[in-house]
Amino acid sequence: MTSAPDFDGAAEELRPGRHAKHPRLREAATLLESGRAGQAAKLLREFLDRHPQDANALHMLGAVALMQGRDGEAQALLRRSDLAAARYSLANLLLRTNQPEAALAEAEALLARDPQNPRFRVLMAMAFEAIEDYAKSAEVWRALTQDYPEQTNCWTRYGHALRLTGLRDESIAAYRKIIAIDPSNGGAWWSLADLKTYRFDDADVAQMEAQLARPAVAAEDRTQLHFALGKAYADRKLHETSFGHYAKGNALHRLGIKHDPEVLSAYVARCRRVFTAEFFERRAGFGCAEPGPIFVVGMMRSGSTLVEQILASYSQIEGTRELSDLAAISRELGAYPDTLATLDAETTKRLGERYLDATRAHRRLGRPFFVDKMGANFAHIGLIALILPNARIVDMRRHPLACGFSIFSQLFPHGQNDSYRLSDIAHLYRNYVALSAHFDSVLPGRVHRVFYESLVAEPEAEIRALFAYLGLPFEPQTLRFHESERVVTTVSSEQVRSPLYKGALERWRDFEPWLGPLAAGLGPVLEAYPSVPEEWR
Repeated sequence: MTSAPDFDGAAEELRPGRHAKHPRLREAATLLESGRAGQAAKLLREFLDRHPQDANALHMLGAVALMQGRDGEAQALLRRSDLAAARYSLANLLLRTNQPEAALAEAEALLARDPQNPRFRVLMAMAFEAIEDYAKSAEVWRALTQDYPEQTNCWTRYGHALRLTGLRDESIAAYRKIIAIDPSNGGAWWSLADLKTYRFDDADVAQMEAQLARPAVAAEDRTQLHFALGKAYADRKLHETSFGHYAKGNALHRLGIKHDPEVLSAYVARCRRVFTAEFFERRAGFGCAEPGPIFVVGMMRSGSTLVEQILASYSQIEGTRELSDLAAISRELGAYPDTLATLDAETTKRLGERYLDATRAHRRLGRPFFVDKMGANFAHIGLIALILPNARIVDMRRHPLACGFSIFSQLFPHGQNDSYRLSDIAHLYRNYVALSAHFDSVLPGRVHRVFYESLVAEPEAEIRALFAYLGLPFEPQTLRFHESERVVTTVSSEQVRSPLYKGALERWRDFEPWLGPLAAGLGPVLEAYPSVPEEWR
């Protein structure tokens, strides 16, 4: 059998300026590698003035633009270069900026040039993931694990792809393979724990504890091992030990995060100042009239995936995923949300149309309605109401201690910087409730609220009320949402494949003795639940 190309060597070949021969370009490459992007850019622009089609210079200047956050300029520069390395950079940029079909086309072209290049194959697998074709993604990852059996990252992604296609046992085998290669790989242990329904045996627990006792284990692996052990001990009803591991894992992760909770408080105050009843009255008729989007908003771990699955079981509604397009629009609007007061009707219409265009890549079934379940869009209810006035907004809410502890016991793949300290979680929940209450006041009836506890207790009544709010006739199959075969990509993917059950409702009570900081931070929000504090009504 012919040996596969070197995995790390393939990455080195794709480095900007790797094969540049001109002395000025080698100098620029050195500047780029040492982090002096500004100096490199000056030199590269001067060079391109004399050699405007030089592929290496275009690639390096594109790399500078990427480093400086100028994605549009980077894309234009990289498209002008025919170097495989430049097209590889372009494809990764397209993936990051939610252009999966274009990224897939670039990956296919790169593999046509070099079919065995492992980095191009990884790119292809990630492009398939981005267009939500997890079966094809799994095929590529499987082939990579065969050619590079010691590459644990490939086994991890293979396991994730198998999980998303519903092949639970096969995904477990992939994660177990990682542990066999590297017993200290915290990501593999946490991936098993994150299946939720998986149970560790005593030998697993002993092995994880043994890895934690090793000083050489990296901080990230250590964090993931603590979270996995938190789950293992919770399953054994050793709640104090379980909480101790969750607390250590959260504390370790929080050390590497820069997070100021007051930034959100200031943002909520600005929203309450800008988004008045008069603001919306003056802008009646603004925005794009398309009624297709259904936004499911709320806190993490509140049951939003459950509501999405119910909605996606309906004949006229397509489930998509947590879409970042609304947040991307908000980031580009400058002094947001204040700048919204300066927009005219035509601009708000274009923004609504832009959101619809951006999300079209995730709508494959041709249904008239679709779900965007990015929970953090609760922060953008005002923007939704302005640019998509006929969109529906469903706020999924769960008991603050139940929701807060569920967040604390979950290690998120990325971001969510306010989820690793109980006081931070309380601060987030309070701001979420305060902002939601404000929109209830200025836009009464605009948002439909579903309480997780009520949905579990009386599912048919709550589901009928949900579709009544949407203006759609009830369909019985929505009560059998767990039978849907659609892919679910969030951390709740295992739970929503099962019927509703009441066991999770009171799970937090086993950990109540250690939730004091969460309860104290919630204050009147906890006392008033499921209502809101008097001053916000």
